Amino acid sequence: MLAFAVTDRLAPSTQGVLPGASVVGPDSVPVNGSALFENGLIRCEKTNAEAAALSLQINLDAGALASIGAALLPDGTALRPMGELVLQTCLLPDRDRPYLLSLELARHRVMLILNKLEEWQAFDMLADDPAMPILEKARDAFTQALVALPRNAGDTGLPDDEADRLALRALWIALEASERLAMRQAQIDFGAQARADMHAQAADDLGAAQPVLHPTRSGLVLPQPPAVGVTISPLVYSDAAKQLATRCADFITMPMRWIEMEPAEGEYAFARTDRWIEWAVRSAKLPVVAGPVIDFRPHAVPEWLYIWENDYDTLRELVYEHMKAVVTRYRRTVTRWTVCSGLHANRNFSFTFEQMIDLTRICVLVTRKLHPKAKVQIEIVEPWGEHHSADRRSLPPTLYAEMLAQAGVQFDALALRVQMGVPRPGLGTRDLMAFSAMLDQYAALDRPVALSAVGVPAAPVPHEPEDEDALPRSGGSWRQPWSTRAQADWASAYLAVALAKPYVQSVCWQDLADPPDSAEMPLGALADAGGAPRPVAERFADLRASIAKGQMPEPVGLLKAGARAATPQPAG
Repeated sequence: MLAFAVTDRLAPSTQGVLPGASVVGPDSVPVNGSALFENGLIRCEKTNAEAAALSLQINLDAGALASIGAALLPDGTALRPMGELVLQTCLLPDRDRPYLLSLELARHRVMLILNKLEEWQAFDMLADDPAMPILEKARDAFTQALVALPRNAGDTGLPDDEADRLALRALWIALEASERLAMRQAQIDFGAQARADMHAQAADDLGAAQPVLHPTRSGLVLPQPPAVGVTISPLVYSDAAKQLATRCADFITMPMRWIEMEPAEGEYAFARTDRWIEWAVRSAKLPVVAGPVIDFRPHAVPEWLYIWENDYDTLRELVYEHMKAVVTRYRRTVTRWTVCSGLHANRNFSFTFEQMIDLTRICVLVTRKLHPKAKVQIEIVEPWGEHHSADRRSLPPTLYAEMLAQAGVQFDALALRVQMGVPRPGLGTRDLMAFSAMLDQYAALDRPVALSAVGVPAAPVPHEPEDEDALPRSGGSWRQPWSTRAQADWASAYLAVALAKPYVQSVCWQDLADPPDSAEMPLGALADAGGAPRPVAERFADLRASIAKGQMPEPVGLLKAGARAATPQPAG
């Protein structure tokens, strides 16, 4: 069996199936399975006996921090709450006695840091960085936890309290070290000049204007600096919104959801989208990214389409005709198309593997035929792939991307939808290093990467279960509960890391202004429903301006070194 012992420090709040937990196999690919919590044990139910890891949401709040005792980091700052984060263990074989969850979470985090430093070839570059002594302290704390673990630990199914306390401290310190190192690496790689230098080093012809393979890491180096954009709901249109878009964005994205473009079969409603595109092209001189055009998530599908959900041949023809109508209308104004989104997750409408690939190919071919000069990208939702652990009909997102390439589908870039902090499947909060590592995983596919919708809410989002029997779920948080300040601090850190990646071609915030009845993330826009900018808008504009300067803004808010403890107490 694969089971984990937990103390009250990390114990889930409810018994039974753990919402959001998943079983992960080699190469961070989720495998079919589930996790159940009962009587102090988390048991992983999986379909094979191969080594696997557990991924689950852990609350590292002030209460959990108090339970491990006071600890100071080497720079004299105190440990701080990390928030409620999705973390995972290393791959572990089945065995008769349970593992200690806190110890295995700490083991994975230390391993992840060392692996990323090696991939970045940053051991020498960061040798004198203030974060390196923190990493060493985390390794020492992990060793102390191993020594404290009795040899017969777990024989009774009960974890050792002292080993658990030390292991959780090691995890906490390692998380702090990992986030600081991710930010430090981003500072090194950030800016147009840093990317130009990397591209010149990698290109045989220094004048080459095409993406080239990175000389030392996986992934591409793009010759041009990344662009910063924002998605605009066609339901929002005002002078204030236009001014904010002009200040914050290099381009705009028009979603073009099927339900908004063709609310009744055969009756298109282009007017609201037209006015934004006309403004962007004629007045603001901003490039337009369109899509996703085909998206079968519930909020994007018109009611009349459900008649054909079990008739694939007819549905395929409808997809073809819809793509043809939309691309034909906007091909003179759109520069890049997100042709489809989330087909690999297989939610709402159910497709076979062959049908997922076929629909993707149709979307790409129609766009290529009607608008050959445009760039085409395919959108990945829930990029960590938890959906595949719970639904065997879905595809892991990285496998979906690989199969598209093998099937000869000619797309220009992968678009990742990275939204966090919402109590829905796949939208749990990850830490900064996990975010950076996920981007690097997609870079290994040797395609440019675009973040097509990125963001977090400006206030906690309550869980609204789809049915009465649904278990309570949390979207998590990063270092403190969601607020306008937390949203802005998250954007400063996470977007800086993304924009520093040499293979990232663009980053797009999920909404310009809160639309009425937001189906994806309430309170997640740069401005509120009245058009008043939130603090995140200023951070977003600062990042945009910093790209050309080649210098990342100084870390602000939650990622700055914490205040020194009033009464220093060395770690035990």
